[in-house]
Amino acid sequence: MAGLWFDQLEVGQTFDHAIRRTVTETDNLLFTTLSHNPAQLHLDAEYMKDTDYGRILVNSCFTLSLMVGVSVGDTTLGTAVANLGWDEVRFPAPVFVGDTLRIETEVVELRESKSRPNAGIVTFEHRAYNQDEVLVATCKRAGLQRKTPGESYDA
Repeated sequence: MAGLWFDQLEVGQTFDHAIRRTVTETDNLLFTTLSHNPAQLHLDAEYMKDTDYGRILVNSCFTLSLMVGVSVGDTTLGTAVANLGWDEVRFPAPVFVGDTLRIETEVVELRESKSRPNAGIVTFEHRAYNQDEVLVATCKRAGLQRKTPGESYDA
């Protein structure tokens, strides 16, 4: 179990995830077609030549999924009960094929679950940066996280 229990997390705790990922054309193509997104922005290089970007943009839903996915091993693997939602999802700069992304995660809020004494709600802020240290994506993610097993909880 690589993830942390709710009671091991602290507000302000930051994770600089060791996994870095270079985005490939295949990543973008497969994600875009698997999700039935026909946008020319992600699939048509000729169309994109005459745009402000001059080349295909990586599907932002792929970027979001990668950003959250990279965080799982250090934070919630084996300790999460459920993902409760994403808020404040932003893409301040584009991601292109060939960009290498690094992810960092910060614990921004912790609160006890009202309905589950053996779990709490954690809010993470995830941030993705490209190889030039440009912030390309952010989001807040709330999850229901198990507490350390065997601990005594007030019912």
